[in-house]
Amino acid sequence: MAIPKPKLRELKEAITALIKGPYTTKFPAAPAIVPEHFRGTPTYVPDDCVGCGACGQVCPAGAITIIDEFRENEGKMVRRIERNWGCCIFCSQCFEYCITGKGIILDKDFDKSTLDTADFIDTHDKELVCCEACGEPITAREHIHWMAEKLGELSFANQSLTVARFEELGLTKKIAPRTERDLERSDFLRILCPNCRASYILSDEWGES
Repeated sequence: MAIPKPKLRELKEAITALIKGPYTTKFPAAPAIVPEHFRGTPTYVPDDCVGCGACGQVCPAGAITIIDEFRENEGKMVRRIERNWGCCIFCSQCFEYCITGKGIILDKDFDKSTLDTADFIDTHDKELVCCEACGEPITAREHIHWMAEKLGELSFANQSLTVARFEELGLTKKIAPRTERDLERSDFLRILCPNCRASYILSDEWGES
């Protein structure tokens, strides 16, 4: 029985591959070349992040967790922003909805393989501002300062933003802590949560709370 001879085209391709090497990419031996607008790993820039928590609200995979907690050793409320790249689906929603446009960037890195799942966890902390009446967290201090700067002179329409802006400019001294009394007119120029400020306004204007 005669053995069929290989086709000339296949023989040519085999010889070419032996001389020039494989046609496939050289990754991981060499870095992969990605397009300019490649949707890579969302990478946080802590100095440009204001801790608003918008990224955690829009993450469809639940890869971003926002945790507000009191640190006894620091004596203050802190917001911990925790990201788990093992759950990230690289949809870039956190990047699209970052209010500063700089807190999250998409880098070219897409190889996140590791032998330890703890390497997927990435965190950074932001100091929280709390209501001076009820003590509930309002938002991150950097977020309030960012809003005041963004609004400019319009920020003076909100007393909490006004106080924060004066603090940032060094125009206010340390405010005396409140006692366990009802809100009074002197408390109007304090940092209050929306509920406490609304309660004070109703009480002051209409005698209701």
